[in-house]
Amino acid sequence: MIRLESSSVPTWAIAPEVGTLDQRGRTFSLVVIGDPGSRHLPAARAIAEAWTAQLAARPAGAVVHRELPAEAAVAVLTADLHRALVGHRILLTGTARDCLAVRAAVLAAGAEDDEVVIGVVDATERTVWCVHCAATTVTTAALEGETSCSGCSRRLVVHPHVSRRTGHHLGYMADAEEQPWSWPEPRA
Repeated sequence: MIRLESSSVPTWAIAPEVGTLDQRGRTFSLVVIGDPGSRHLPAARAIAEAWTAQLAARPAGAVVHRELPAEAAVAVLTADLHRALVGHRILLTGTARDCLAVRAAVLAAGAEDDEVVIGVVDATERTVWCVHCAATTVTTAALEGETSCSGCSRRLVVHPHVSRRTGHHLGYMADAEEQPWSWPEPRA
């Protein structure tokens, strides 16, 4: 059983969840993350519309709303953060996999956890980083489930850990303890 209180996995990365909007913010970058035509965009747009309605009383220009694929969202939000003043908030909505990746980038660009609000519409896919070959694999395996590494083909356990730096889940060889092993020969 997964104990999230001792894990780095946010609850919204396990099941869809919409974070509470921080009304203390002065300016907001709101991004619907997703590729054009994604089946998740309508639900993400609905979250963005609800957030926009909550912020309707803000002065013009206080809320900048964009719809972008994850890679483009990272570039745009990084630029936003370089221009941001105290009180800037980042609002992200999309799949958990995309939100984790974009969140990692905005934290690296200087945002703090309490300045980022997440609205997740689907948490079935995750990106797993293999500790053996450093490849990343997109999978629907559950936490503590198994998936095949796209790089080295090892069977990986999806460990309940998310890197704040990359937004990837940690994967390690599922049957490492069962593999033949011997002490290395001493060097002369």
